[in-house]
Amino acid sequence: MSENLETFDYVIVGGGTAGSILTNRLSAKGASVCLLEAGAEDRNPFIHIPAGYIKNIYSKKLTWNFKSKPTEHTANRSFILPQGRVLGGSSSINGLNYVRGQPDDYNTWAQMGNKGWSYDAVLPYFKRSERRIGPGDDTVRGRDGEMPITDLDLVHPLCEAFIEGAKELKHFGFNLIDIQRL
Repeated sequence: MSENLETFDYVIVGGGTAGSILTNRLSAKGASVCLLEAGAEDRNPFIHIPAGYIKNIYSKKLTWNFKSKPTEHTANRSFILPQGRVLGGSSSINGLNYVRGQPDDYNTWAQMGNKGWSYDAVLPYFKRSERRIGPGDDTVRGRDGEMPITDLDLVHPLCEAFIEGAKELKHFGFNLIDIQRL
């Protein structure tokens, strides 16, 4: 073995949101960390503007170019599955959006035998990573994490009407997700 090889306390594979936050936390505690990312730095200008999303998800350089398999449930169509291949991972290519899964998704995983995956079990981890800027429900949002979370600067009346319409449909018995501003 060569004497010039550097050693690390931790090797983290993937420089997406989770990998970057974990690297930051470990290095802040004095650990030496090697973060491995297959993609380049996020210098592409389309990464830094929300409208660039449409270019990013089809980029051969910024994504892994995964596609789903056609199934009977998708009318035998396949769909792109954009997975970021850039420092910042999928968070760098997704139009500057931050979206968690629905609580029922996590609860279903826990009911299927995945201990520790209920919404109540994972919520503290979400909150710990978030730095919510502006108004929000602190029972479900974090204020001191590494990842800044804000609302859009522009609230369009059509978007608000859509949200209100979806809420109204729920009152008529449609099984929709709980739409609310957190």
